[in-house]
Amino acid sequence: MIQACYTCRRRHVQCDRSAVPCAKCQKAGLLCLDKRPVRWVQGVAIRGGMRGRSFENSFVSASPVSKIEISPTPPSNLSSKSDKQHLAKLPTPLSGLSPFLQASNIVVPTRPPSPSLCLSINDAALAGLNSTARYYLDYYNDRICELFIVYDSHTNPFRNLIPLALSDTVLLDALLGLAARHRANFDHPFSTSGTEELPTSAETHHDALHFKHRAIQGLAQALNGQKAYRDTTVATIFLLVFLDLLESGCDQWNYHLEGAKSLMALTPSEDPGHTIQRIRQFITKQIHLIEALGATFVRPHLLSQSNSIDQSTGLLEDVVEESFLGCPEYILTSLQFLSTQRDIIAHGNVSDQAPISDVLSVLNGVKEFECYFWASSLRQQSVMHNVDDLSKLARTYQLGALLYGQRVLDALQNTETCQEFIVSELVSLVEHLEAGSTLLKCILWPITVAGLECQEQSQRDLLIRLLETFWRETHCLNVMNAAKILKAHWIKVDENKSVATHWIFEIGRLSHDWLLI
Repeated sequence: MIQACYTCRRRHVQCDRSAVPCAKCQKAGLLCLDKRPVRWVQGVAIRGGMRGRSFENSFVSASPVSKIEISPTPPSNLSSKSDKQHLAKLPTPLSGLSPFLQASNIVVPTRPPSPSLCLSINDAALAGLNSTARYYLDYYNDRICELFIVYDSHTNPFRNLIPLALSDTVLLDALLGLAARHRANFDHPFSTSGTEELPTSAETHHDALHFKHRAIQGLAQALNGQKAYRDTTVATIFLLVFLDLLESGCDQWNYHLEGAKSLMALTPSEDPGHTIQRIRQFITKQIHLIEALGATFVRPHLLSQSNSIDQSTGLLEDVVEESFLGCPEYILTSLQFLSTQRDIIAHGNVSDQAPISDVLSVLNGVKEFECYFWASSLRQQSVMHNVDDLSKLARTYQLGALLYGQRVLDALQNTETCQEFIVSELVSLVEHLEAGSTLLKCILWPITVAGLECQEQSQRDLLIRLLETFWRETHCLNVMNAAKILKAHWIKVDENKSVATHWIFEIGRLSHDWLLI
């Protein structure tokens, strides 16, 4: 910790700056915050002539948020080793429904609202929320919205989900569960071992499970007989994909993805306003991104071939303030084609393979993609872009796609191409983004591809260090799993050099289907 935490400054005590959370906050039983949280007030201003005045909001006025409550019954004092023995496992109510809703063995704990989480929230739309839910709503606004976007801004689509959530308890539960899980992950040390442990502090872990269970249960009820596209339902499933990134990055995200794609194929239930239309477009584009990058590290044909995105110019336009990772659309489309060819090769369907000339053409297109031109021509909304950083970000995906695509071509031609030069450039590039940019959080996929290709121990050590830095910035557990995958892969490669170029198939045959983004 570089500076004293906000909690200690607010209490006028000397922070020991030892770690996050600091020892003073841990001893006092308070939440260790690095900066002042957002304060919700009645009306549009905290002081002056507009104090107390508000504008009508159709989302908030019909808010059923009074239903959001956590049982006041305190649990036993649970240690991380005895949690599973003391918490009852409730049966899932989702049997018989679509696979993407099934989540067995979800533990639903109870906990008393902590006085330390109370915020000054007087707005009528939030009056029904208890202090715990209010805290996580504020945490989502402050931390989550910034984490899952390239550049935060007042047009952040994740933040625009808050008014929707205040009128839909299921979406609100998913939103609060996402915030609680991220907060719980702060208690995890970075580890590349195979052992799994509950967080040191079980309280926020309990909250995360509580909200997740409620969200999935409510989602099952909402989908019962649903025949039209509902924005809140699709947004709930969308947030569950990101919750999976925080929890592990495996096994559930693909079910959520397929469920979201199925719902997006339905006819919208109503004509949306401008804000809702932009949220729809944002979710559609990010589902496309998750689908394109996710297909590279899973079993062949795991994801359906149905289109996840309306191929219109407006949807395909790259807008960096509305992008989760900032990967150029051209690269994503190329990766989808290459992954499809990998799947065909894996199943031995020679008749379905595209001509080698088509694969070469796609690879050449990726190679000739002008990253700096792409970055400099992006439409700017409210944030001034660092063109140099954005071009480097695009370049990491370009190099990763070249590495992946060459291995697909090698499989078609039964060759083994040396890619040491591209790997070295990619490793140097991600190291640069760690040192001089805030965009490291966007490049887990390129880092993983570089790791699967690299042969030098110095590069491997550097990538593990980068993943640890990535963990400190994001607290997504799929980062730890990426490190474990790379270490296991390197052991295999060192034992048998011939498997080094087969990783495009081997990683999809592991025990899980990974989303390493």
